[in-house]
Amino acid sequence: MQYSGTVLVAGATGRTGQWVVKRLQHYGIDYRLFVRSGEKAIEIFGPEVIDRITIGSIENQDEIDAAVKHVDAVICAVGGNVMDPESPPPSAIDRDGVIRLALRAKKSKTKRFILVSSLAVTREDNPLNKYGKVLTMKLEGENEVRKLYGEKDFSYTILRPGGLIDENAPLFHAMLFDTGDRIETGSINRSDVAEAAVEALWVPEAHNLTFELIQQEAAPQDSFTRYYKQVVQEE
Repeated sequence: MQYSGTVLVAGATGRTGQWVVKRLQHYGIDYRLFVRSGEKAIEIFGPEVIDRITIGSIENQDEIDAAVKHVDAVICAVGGNVMDPESPPPSAIDRDGVIRLALRAKKSKTKRFILVSSLAVTREDNPLNKYGKVLTMKLEGENEVRKLYGEKDFSYTILRPGGLIDENAPLFHAMLFDTGDRIETGSINRSDVAEAAVEALWVPEAHNLTFELIQQEAAPQDSFTRYYKQVVQEE
């Protein structure tokens, strides 16, 4: 089973967002791009995406409203750049921006919201949190997505990947999926995070749950559906 709706990718020109777009293209799923720079999007994806682009920021409600028109799902792969002092703080992007995007998407009747978050968001003492409390901000964003999209006729999936790496295409490693923020550490290819996000569009077991995910040994995979199902069966 695959997905027949239109998917908005927020943060499409980021390193994870680019892979989300590639996987949507792979499965032949209709998509739109919500990006800060149309020029960068065309440079990455080619001129054929020009009619799929909405330029704007998740800090701007009107720009979000333009982006979420006529879409059935959102995959949110945005994240603040905590290493750049010129960038907005995590509170503006990972919390307020994500919440604003989810609110406006729901108001436009977008039924499905998939959020790429981070491993260890519930652990305030994690060293990453010294950078603008980025993990705490991500958790607060998550909480609002769960609240908004946990209601009847809507659904969410929240993915908390381990450390993000850029090694290769997806589906070349076995995976460990879990819930409850019990995985201490681990890494995962951005391409596999994107694969998990896109598959969550049509895998029923992915709906209305929060998953941690890291890669394990090298082993080709047909899909990640079985990992979603395993977690649900174990709950």
